Amino acid sequence: MRAVRAVRFGAPDVLTVDTVEDPVPAAGEVLVEVDLAGVAYGDVIVRSGRFPLPLPWIPGLEVAGRVLALGPGVDEALAGRTVVATTVGRRGGYAERALTMAAYTFPVPDGLPLDVALTVFQAGAVARGLLSAMRLRADDTVLVTAAAGRIGSLLVQQARVAGATVIGAAGGAKCSAVRGFGADHVLDYTANGWSDRVRELTDGRGADLVLDAVGGEIAEQAIIATADGGGRIGFYGYASGTWPTLDVQAIGRRGLTVSGPLGIVIRKPDAEQRDDALQALAAAARGELTPHIHTRFPLEQAAQAHRELEERRSVGAVILTR
Repeated sequence: MRAVRAVRFGAPDVLTVDTVEDPVPAAGEVLVEVDLAGVAYGDVIVRSGRFPLPLPWIPGLEVAGRVLALGPGVDEALAGRTVVATTVGRRGGYAERALTMAAYTFPVPDGLPLDVALTVFQAGAVARGLLSAMRLRADDTVLVTAAAGRIGSLLVQQARVAGATVIGAAGGAKCSAVRGFGADHVLDYTANGWSDRVRELTDGRGADLVLDAVGGEIAEQAIIATADGGGRIGFYGYASGTWPTLDVQAIGRRGLTVSGPLGIVIRKPDAEQRDDALQALAAAARGELTPHIHTRFPLEQAAQAHRELEERRSVGAVILTR
């Protein structure tokens, strides 16, 4: 079969299409014929060498397609089904066939387009888990940075469904997309004084709950925009390439709670993580979650898909197709 591999870490061009052996499902595994694969920013981080994994490496955490074979002990009801799934070892999705974990292989609800199911089942589950970990309340004002991103856009939508007031922050032209996702207010975080604007929109208080995936200076401004005396801020990524510098004394003085909610999400019991994915798919089927698909690339253009993310041109999800 054809698969995208990296034999070394570096620029996007280290991703090449090679011919490799078809995988064989072991106990608890499923073999899926991949029609679509998600391209995540985590793939970019690994490929660049910032979080190296064993080589040769086939990227790809999320896939969608038809079940071809089942490993021992897997429910026969999955045979031949159209599914979305998480790959074994969080790798192997950029290929014509991939191994997935049976426990995280989900039949696509009737009537839900395959690309929507792919882009919502994992990202929507993460967004749901992040908001739960941060104790979202209906009376909160929520600030979401990277609100035009794959997870950020779903955070905006789910927080709104929960009744919260949402301030979405993004860069430049991406702000128009954030409005489309339903944010009550949209701020351009490339503009000077954007964190002051959060204070103005909240009558001087600041945001009750902040979720940041940008890191660096943007995250530091988001801390400034967090409400004193009980504001919660969670860091779940660093698309800028650096984590923020934290002034622990100021955090203590202001009475902020700082956390890493993604670490909470990925350590939840398997049953809870599976339920989050099922709930995300159900919400999409009801029309409550509408993921934005930025663009699609054929398998041979995986390097270009990585450039799209790395150069921060994407709004929503990037997908590889066969």
